[in-house]
Formats: sequence, C-alpha cells, structure tokens
Amino acid sequence: MGISILTMTITQYEYIVAVDTYRHFATAAAHCHVTQPTLSMQIQKLEDQLGIILFDRDKHPVLPTDAGAAIIKQARQIIAEHERLIEIARESKSIIAGTLSIGVIPTLAPYLLPLFINKFMKKYPEVELKVTELTTEQIIDQLKRGLIDCGLMAVPIDDSSITSVTLFYERLIAYVSTQCKLYSKKYLAAEDMEPAKAWILQEGHCLRNQLLRLCSLKAGSERQLAYESGSLETLKRLVDLNGGFTILPELAVLDLPKKKLDQVRYFREPAPVREIALVMHRSYVKRKLLELLAQSIQKSVPKELLINEKKEVIGI
Repeated sequence: MGISILTMTITQYEYIVAVDTYRHFATAAAHCHVTQPTLSMQIQKLEDQLGIILFDRDKHPVLPTDAGAAIIKQARQIIAEHERLIEIARESKSIIAGTLSIGVIPTLAPYLLPLFINKFMKKYPEVELKVTELTTEQIIDQLKRGLIDCGLMAVPIDDSSITSVTLFYERLIAYVSTQCKLYSKKYLAAEDMEPAKAWILQEGHCLRNQLLRLCSLKAGSERQLAYESGSLETLKRLVDLNGGFTILPELAVLDLPKKKLDQVRYFREPAPVREIALVMHRSYVKRKLLELLAQSIQKSVPKELLINEKKEVIGI
C-alpha cells in the first residue's frame, strides 16, 4: 500500500506534535484551537495514510508508539523549517512580526525584564511576547518540547541539544546584616562565609547551587531557623530582620535604596559571576527575532556587565 505523501498537511503535523507535547488529546486540541473530534479525525487520517499507529491511546497519559516517535520527531523538524520559510519571507520584506515565547529564571525576571521589555515592545509593535517564569530545568524541558522559543538563564549547562548566546556576566554580591561579622569587611572572600548565617534559595534555583558552590556551604546547616525561600526579596528581608547574609545577583541590587547599599559587600577579585545567556533548542527558528531580543537586552543592561574581566564564572 503506497503512502500519499502529498496529502499530508502542516496542520496534521502540528496536531500530532501537540498530542506528543501535552500527552492528552483534549489539551492538545485546545492548544490548537480546534475541537477534540476534529483533531482526532485528522490524526486518524494521517495514521491511515502512513499505515501505522502513531499513539497508544490505551495509555494515560497518551504515549507515542516507537514508530510514532520517529514520525513525530521528523514532523517537528518539518514544522520548524516551515516556520523558517515564513521568517525568511518576512525578513525579505523587512517585516518584524510574530510571537516569541520566553522562559526566564525567577532570580533574573524581576530585575532584567523591566530594563528592556517596554523598549522592545515599542520598537517592534508587531511582535507578541509571552513571558513565563520557569526554573532552569523547566526551561530546558519546555525548549525540548517546543513549548517556548527561548530561555533567559544562567549557563553553562551540560546538554548537547541546547545552544546558547552569552548576553552578560552578572557579579554575585553579598547582602549582609548590620549585625553580621561580614559587615565590618570591605571586601569578602569565599572562606569568610559562615554556613549557619546564610539564607538560601530553595531547591530548583540555579542561584542556590552557585551560592553553595561559591561558599562551600551545605544545605541544612544547623541554625535555629532554617528557612529556604523562592524569592530574593524575601531573603533580603530575612537578613534585615534576623541577621546573617545572602547572595544576590548584581541586577538585584541596582534598585536598592541608598540606605541599604551600605549592606552590600563585593567579593575580592577575581569576582564570582554568573553567565547569563539566551538559550535555544539546537533546531531553533525565529532567528531574527531572537537576534533582536539579544541586542535589546545587551543595550539595556549596564555596560560593565558585558565584559568578563577579572571574573570567575560559577557553574550551576
């Protein structure tokens, strides 16, 4: 039985990719803005044309068959190339438009986004931005599943399927209580950090790992109040009310009130930094939009963050 390749459509490919992404027919249909019967009918039609079953519908969540997984992988590439064709056509007409879905780590989002978002939207009014706060693991997972176009996060990461473009280097800075021994020091060294005095982020944040690595701290060090937060603002408040110290990325101290800047302590050279990058899946499209996004961010951050001199990148 021959396969009628010419009757297959991009829409059918989008439907099977959606089911693979969400592992649920109804959710996939909602994402594709069609009814579930319509989506199911088109997938059934594609299966008939190919002569194979793409999904094991008896499993919950729905899973692709072995043959289906190979077809879906190829379908993702076809969709990506199709989107690239549209992008090339837009570029030839000097049209900057489309949707850009961005994942941003929580320790970066509240400090970086206000620096460039409004400028970017005013300059490119035809571009729709969809921004979501995600952890590093969530960004990588959603890039692989095609749920977002790019991520803004700390690197390096050990994943060959992800590519990145370095945007800037952000120093790691101590925020110390006026009652803490660190307050009397002008500059700090990693060995100055006392584990029992540290307020740290909860599991899932790459900055937590960097703090533990930088200061040779161990999670769960004995102290009367063990509190791990998902918010840098909460950590600053804990330092003010309960003493000790925390580690903040440089952008998080730019808007501190003048009276609080006295509690900021920098590390001795080479200064510890985290490398912030725009990350994409290796088969990424929307290249022009991503290029413009990177340019906009680099123009919005302090110029000294663009240079990595006398600094030591702390891995995640």
